[in-house]
Amino acid sequence: MKARDALRGLAEVTASQWGMVTSAQAAARGVTRLDLSRLADAGDLVRISQGVYKNAGAPSGTYLDVRAAWLSSDPARLASERLSDGHRGVVVSGQTAAWLHDIGDLRSNRAELSTPVRRQTQRADVHYRQRDLSENDVTIRDGLPVTTPERTIADLVADRTDLSVVANALRDAIRKYDLDLGRLEADLAPLAARNGHRKGDGAAMLDQLLAIAGMDREL
Repeated sequence: MKARDALRGLAEVTASQWGMVTSAQAAARGVTRLDLSRLADAGDLVRISQGVYKNAGAPSGTYLDVRAAWLSSDPARLASERLSDGHRGVVVSGQTAAWLHDIGDLRSNRAELSTPVRRQTQRADVHYRQRDLSENDVTIRDGLPVTTPERTIADLVADRTDLSVVANALRDAIRKYDLDLGRLEADLAPLAARNGHRKGDGAAMLDQLLAIAGMDREL
């Protein structure tokens, strides 16, 4: 396929996916890996990660590496199709979710993704966690499915992140969002005992984080 024809064939996909396309999506439109390589060599495409390319003319934007990791987790399907998966699909989580929500001072050197089925990867910049999320655990942020601020804060505690760091994220979340403290309390309940509170006492766990953040429930 001629380079320009190949680029035109990818235009609709890149226009709806932050200027990005996977090699699997390209192949479904008759654009081979060799075509992609030639387009990259010509400067029309930029290789973002293994099997993910960006139209060189599209804005780089924010979270480029996270978007690429999420696209590559199910490379044949379009982003618009996958968003309907909700909590049953691949969801950005952990420190990466905190970064997308702009809460706390957290930036992981890998994209943390949660999936309902066990997955493995050789990539050092992507980490999969198998877990079952509920519908209420997931929201959309910058076009990506991501754990809610409440679920994200609880996940940070579960990952044994320093509580002062978690408290900073909590403070930011309270200021930026209409945080559901009741739901957060429930999410923290399974983590209370390991942090020195009575088993299941999510209220005490939440009060501890609020105290570290210099806040209380009368916000």
